[in-house]
Amino acid sequence: MADLCLGTVQFGMNYGVNNQIGRQPTQEESFGMIEYALQNGIKCIDTARAYGTAELVLGAYIEQNGIPKDVSLISKLRPNVVEEGEKDVCGVVRRECEDTLRRLHIDKLNGYLLHTPEYIYQKEIVDGMVKLKEEGLVENIGVSIYDIKEGEYALQTGVVDYIQLPYSILDQRGMRTGFIPKAKKSGIKIFTRSAFLQGLILMDKAKIPAHLSEAIPMIEKYESLVQKYEEDEVRSLIHFVADESEIDYLVFGVEEKQQLEQNIKKFHEKKMPAELMKEIKKEITNLEQNIIFPSLWSNGKKAE
Repeated sequence: MADLCLGTVQFGMNYGVNNQIGRQPTQEESFGMIEYALQNGIKCIDTARAYGTAELVLGAYIEQNGIPKDVSLISKLRPNVVEEGEKDVCGVVRRECEDTLRRLHIDKLNGYLLHTPEYIYQKEIVDGMVKLKEEGLVENIGVSIYDIKEGEYALQTGVVDYIQLPYSILDQRGMRTGFIPKAKKSGIKIFTRSAFLQGLILMDKAKIPAHLSEAIPMIEKYESLVQKYEEDEVRSLIHFVADESEIDYLVFGVEEKQQLEQNIKKFHEKKMPAELMKEIKKEITNLEQNIIFPSLWSNGKKAE
């Protein structure tokens, strides 16, 4: 069963199509959520330079309160930071990582990921990441992907330790393609995100934007299956991911402490019935990229 990893994107920006509080949490609220997570067994925190002020908020918490040694901290290389024609790529990667370490008030990251998936194809950037590991600034390197092909290439490099990818009832590509089991067999630690698809799956259907309306029939199918087995929707969304043995961490974000408390509680409740898991996998098919890739939501256009 996967462990929980607290995502911090909401601590740094107003994020999510179904944001419950309609704003970014205050620093005090964020501190309270970090504290609660650590007190309730969460041993992994995921952040990124691209998440607005998230690194700074997490770093301020660490500076004030410290962080247990057994808690893994993961961040990501700023997207599109390496400009075309850059002569010192390794230097850029190193400076970015050092800036993150300073923001977080730590000496070493457990994991540092490429936030721009396409960077996995650029040997100089990957070499820069490897050097960070050799110099002891990070313990593990990896990539945050959207397309499975990026993950397949990451496996071919032979240097990646961590891969983060979306996985949910509406986006089962990681298992259906066999990629997650294959990566796991290669010794990769698997982090999945978007179990709630930014809250879309739990959203009042009357409020779902028109360009995401293709998701509604699948969401309704999910709801009917959950009702059939008299299960809880939130718990089922969590356990659909967490009950997969090949997934190491379920990365999830929250806007308020109540959500955090609920998610941790649901995580520790019973597993999903095997029959329900089987039916969801059979009945709910993958949707088009314009639905499962939040990066395409703003314009409502389909992916090329």
